Amino acid sequence: MESQPTERQPAASRPAERQPAGPAAQAIETVFRLESPRVIAGVARIVRDVGIAEELAQDALVAALEQWPRDGVPDNPGAWLMTAARRRAVDLVRRRETYARKLQEIGRDRTLSSPPPYDEPADPDEIDDDLLRLVFTACHPVLSPDARTALTLRLLGGLSTAEIARAYLVPEPTIAQRVVRAKRTLAKKNIAFEVPCGPEREARLGSVLDVIYLIFNEGYAATAGDDLLRPGLCEDALRLARVLSALMPKEPEVHALAALLEFQASRTAARTGPDGEPVLLKDQNRRRWNRMLIARGVQALDRAGATATGAPGRYALQAAIAACHAHAYTYEETDWRTIATLYGLLATRAPSPVVELNRAVAVSMADGPAEGLRLVDALAAEPALRDYHLLPSVRGDLLARLGRRAEARAEFERAAGLARNDKERELLLRRAGETPSQALSRRAGPRASWVPRRPG
Repeated sequence: MESQPTERQPAASRPAERQPAGPAAQAIETVFRLESPRVIAGVARIVRDVGIAEELAQDALVAALEQWPRDGVPDNPGAWLMTAARRRAVDLVRRRETYARKLQEIGRDRTLSSPPPYDEPADPDEIDDDLLRLVFTACHPVLSPDARTALTLRLLGGLSTAEIARAYLVPEPTIAQRVVRAKRTLAKKNIAFEVPCGPEREARLGSVLDVIYLIFNEGYAATAGDDLLRPGLCEDALRLARVLSALMPKEPEVHALAALLEFQASRTAARTGPDGEPVLLKDQNRRRWNRMLIARGVQALDRAGATATGAPGRYALQAAIAACHAHAYTYEETDWRTIATLYGLLATRAPSPVVELNRAVAVSMADGPAEGLRLVDALAAEPALRDYHLLPSVRGDLLARLGRRAEARAEFERAAGLARNDKERELLLRRAGETPSQALSRRAGPRASWVPRRPG
């Protein structure tokens, strides 16, 4: 369905003075950031246009900003936003088409969206998950790969264009153009809001895996903001990966991605301290790692190996790296040489300066900081890493381990200046102020070594 006039001013263009400021508004913005993917996906099923669905979700946010400070936050704010957005969607549909015809279609959609009884197996070709529909719609082949990922991160990840630009190490206007053009293209081509079947589903799979991976990463290590973690994004991504595993049981990379996310999610409780500060891998209490998630990761990785017919894919390699950490009951037991080898294979399979940076850290743990520093310095000229805060962070760690404290301090301060996440910035500034004995006692590299970072 092509985009049509909606006879209203889009929420994004409304004057800022209509929106109250202060703690209440900040709380509402936080709720919206967490709930907007579900709201957009639920509304898109009604209006069949992801761009308009996003506008209607923004309308619901404006309504919340106007009503909640006056009437109080509802018991279920997510449901309130969904109801408000759906009402606007129904009103819009009624204005576009005849009342009776559209009510019949909405009734059919509601019937399809009702989950089957617990004892009735779901048809794998009729997966009823609005978020998954939204992922596959946003990953349609009519869009370029870059546009697919940017649009899905915007809609499902709730990321701003600035955060997506940061994740991809590209200018913000480039991301903004990709998102706008992608929404226009989907509307113009009248793309169905559905999970496709057969070859069409397989054709979109690579992009779908990429965006699920990136959504998880944004939750696992937030690009910007006050908090290091956004657990809701991790939970959504992990759930989508599990749904895909059931939907496509013969695809090894689907199982590999699920394994990777299970392994990474298993560490969540140990990755932050009492005040939300980052805890480096060496200092984490591994008794807080979730052994059930690790077991699920092992099972998923086994399924990936059992269904593979050729060389391991990039998600299988990353899952194998994560498994090496998961299998080490203490930091000292970590098999860094195997990890360095796996990163070398990953650099061949999916070349990226970020992968090379991670490989350099692993090599430094296996062969010493001097060898790691040599590899890091070779990456200094990479344009994609010019403003990437983890490059000077890694370099600072290696210099500290070599006893070159003045140089290390300068690198940590430079990294802090580039970091957009407040908790990361605080950690980097603390590391810049470490004493020589504190620095030498650290044998772990920075967080980049163990987080599956976004493709560079």
